[in-house]
Amino acid sequence: MTNPTYTVPTPSDTAPTYLLPDLVEIQRSSFRWFLEEGLIEELNSFSPITDYTGKLELHFLGKNYKLKRPKYEVDEAKRRDSTYAVQMYVPTRLINKETGEIKEQEVFIGDLPLMTDRGTFIINGAERVIVNQIVRSPGVYYKSETDKNGRRTYSASLIPNRGAWLKFETDKNDLVWVRIDKTRKLSAQVLLKALGLADNEIIDALRHPDYYQKTLEKEGNPSEEEALMELYRKLRPGEPPTVSGGQQLLDSRFFDPKRYDLGRVGRHKINKKLRLNVADTIRVLTPQDILAAIDYLINLEFDVGNSDDIDHLGNRRVRSVGELLQNQVRVGLNRLERIIRERMTVSDSETLTPASLVNPKPLVAAIKEFFGSSQLSQFMDQTNPLAELTHKRRLSALGPGGLTRERAGFAVRDIHPSHHGRICPIETPEGPNAGLIGSLATHARVNSYGFIETPFYQVENGRVLQDRPPVYMTADEEDDLRVAPGDVPVE
Repeated sequence: MTNPTYTVPTPSDTAPTYLLPDLVEIQRSSFRWFLEEGLIEELNSFSPITDYTGKLELHFLGKNYKLKRPKYEVDEAKRRDSTYAVQMYVPTRLINKETGEIKEQEVFIGDLPLMTDRGTFIINGAERVIVNQIVRSPGVYYKSETDKNGRRTYSASLIPNRGAWLKFETDKNDLVWVRIDKTRKLSAQVLLKALGLADNEIIDALRHPDYYQKTLEKEGNPSEEEALMELYRKLRPGEPPTVSGGQQLLDSRFFDPKRYDLGRVGRHKINKKLRLNVADTIRVLTPQDILAAIDYLINLEFDVGNSDDIDHLGNRRVRSVGELLQNQVRVGLNRLERIIRERMTVSDSETLTPASLVNPKPLVAAIKEFFGSSQLSQFMDQTNPLAELTHKRRLSALGPGGLTRERAGFAVRDIHPSHHGRICPIETPEGPNAGLIGSLATHARVNSYGFIETPFYQVENGRVLQDRPPVYMTADEEDDLRVAPGDVPVE
């Protein structure tokens, strides 16, 4: 009997795209982003801290933060039921504006659990995984509804990453209304005038000004001061309205970066939907955004533009470990800021040092709370290596800022055409979590904005270019092109 002969395939025979990608990359790259950008972003955003008199200023030089080596290595931490973590030190600068004295010091701000090579964390000796969360992306969304008389009405929601929601709606009388954080209805004209816009600016920005004319006629032409008082009256009923109160309310709701943040993603989505070119660095709303959102809403009444499907993967994004951890660090730093400000006020400014002002406890507690009790921090499934791998690639719609099992309807759980090549249509649990917990498809990856991308071969003159590297596209980009499934027979 002759031995069978085997030919070893050369690299050119096997299409490189069919080789499995690094399946834990989603965890590792997200944590790397947190260490290189996310943490620095947070430290810089709450610096400087000024005391109530404006005499003392504490600066955090976040860019130069340092991590000290972990006390125990991974195996030793498991054996000792300890946490595999690094110590964080940040250079700080305390400036006394009265005397001009500057004190510089490197301050310990807390322990940060470090990710292992396997994409897990060792917390009190147990291996844990932070599950990726899939949430509605910040941005502007348009919805059409039919009332009981069969007439179509439209609404638009401006959803930030953090801060108050703004909802615009049209009614059967062709009037445009606005709701701030689901409060009582307010005329859109009042909001636009409160923003300091003149009537001609409003009319010039609209494609169908005649439609908006009815809202103008109903509201008349209030001055900016009258509009601000009306705004205050609607948002704070029962309190005597003032112009300064209205201005303060408007600024704190939409124009204060500490309270309102569209995020990089929100700004990108709004610019794309409304065809604006506001700089990426402007993360608060601008009057231009609000005018463009109203213009798009009115255009829908004339069948120009599209309403949005909230279950489409172009409108849902993935928050991985880095972003979830960044949000938790923000919570801890906000608590720390209050403590520092109080200590600045009660202590003697001569003897104050940065180390005596900074207490690491609030930040340590916030990080511990996240890893110990968050719905997204779970004991790693160690049934077998495959279960372990699947756990790290899991996508959950539950958790803080996400859905609840009771509130999630059928549409959210259902398979959507945009899932193709991005989320596995089969792997989801039975029971109450069906459709709320899924898994990333094998070749899918998450881009820098958090949207899921899948690879496509390019087709040129009817020929599939398999020798070229595939192009990764999001669900939004795919919608604009003609695509065919990967298993279509080709010559």
